[in-house]
Amino acid sequence: MTESEKQKPGFFSRLFGRGSATPEPVEPETSDAPQPEPKQPEVEHPLEALIEPAPLAAAELIIPEQPVDAVPPPQEPPPSPLATPAPMAPPAPEAAAPLPAPAEKKSWWKRLRDGLSRSSTAISRGITDIVMKRKLDATTIEELEDVLIQADLGVDVSTRIAAAIGKGRFDRQISPEEVHQVLASEVEAILTPVARPLVLDRSKKPFVLLMVGVNGSGKTTTIGKLAAKFSADGLKATLAAGDTFRAAAIEQLKVWADRTRSPIVAREQGADSAGLAFDALKAAQENGSDVLLIDTAGRLQNKTQLMEELAKVVRVIRKIDETAPHAVLLVLDATVGQNAISQAEIFGKTAGVTGLVMTKLDGTARGGILVALAAKFGLPVHYIGVGEGIDDLEPFSARDFSRAIAGLE
Repeated sequence: MTESEKQKPGFFSRLFGRGSATPEPVEPETSDAPQPEPKQPEVEHPLEALIEPAPLAAAELIIPEQPVDAVPPPQEPPPSPLATPAPMAPPAPEAAAPLPAPAEKKSWWKRLRDGLSRSSTAISRGITDIVMKRKLDATTIEELEDVLIQADLGVDVSTRIAAAIGKGRFDRQISPEEVHQVLASEVEAILTPVARPLVLDRSKKPFVLLMVGVNGSGKTTTIGKLAAKFSADGLKATLAAGDTFRAAAIEQLKVWADRTRSPIVAREQGADSAGLAFDALKAAQENGSDVLLIDTAGRLQNKTQLMEELAKVVRVIRKIDETAPHAVLLVLDATVGQNAISQAEIFGKTAGVTGLVMTKLDGTARGGILVALAAKFGLPVHYIGVGEGIDDLEPFSARDFSRAIAGLE
């Protein structure tokens, strides 16, 4: 073997850089100082780049999911015998199904009594506190009168009822039940003359109903409920979205028109309400409607300009039909209490109110305002409402109302 052959490294040595002296002279040829730096990136840094934590972390998140999915199947066979009670689950919903039935079958009397419970409870508590363990004297009668005034029956009505309670019972013990009976009897006597149903004159086609009242009294909702009742009676009703000040009122009436399958005349918000009423009456005549229900914007009774606009609506529809409107219904919110008196007075002068609809009796302890209205104005009370449901507006009954507000069964 020659000297050159001895010095020549083999392939294996050259591959791993071992067993040769030739690499030593090569190292200084590349660079004197930078030599250590290239060796470090070639050995350590590339490996660290390949062992970045990100890929390992991603793999670790995926790997546990596979065993977790694989574990449950073997564990399901042991509980499988317990799965036999599973068929017992369906009977649970069946047992709960009959629960809604009682609410649907709730009678009007029950809804009325529940709706007036706040008013009747306030009166009953006052009566019980006064007459229990006491003889009926002048002081007792005066306190009973105060209780009735607080329930918004009005001073005149309260004085009349208190006097009726004291008649023939002065200076003797009286039970709360006896007071309730007298209260119911007196209230019924006051309300009976005004409890008159709304009668549509079928010779007037369409029969024009103008709905008036202050903001939030429930006019638009009342129109929808009346349209539903008329439709159920086989009458064709056209609705007029005359509350052009509120976009919500227009949309709300459109919903009622769709529910009752009734034609509706509506314009954009801000349109002239008198012009809309005119067009609505024309349309109702052309489509052969039996009833035209005209909504109006809510307005305060002390706003002269707004009340003049209402008078304009009346004048405009009379250009088509001199007898229209054939009924003007004032919708009153029972929660306003004595303010309803001034509303009835002003609207009566401006729009010629022919009848009343009292709403929201379920939201107040002052339901006696209806009695005060009847005693003062003698206007027919056609409907009362005790809720938001379509069936919560019914023709007014003096006997039912008087017994409900007195807390009698």
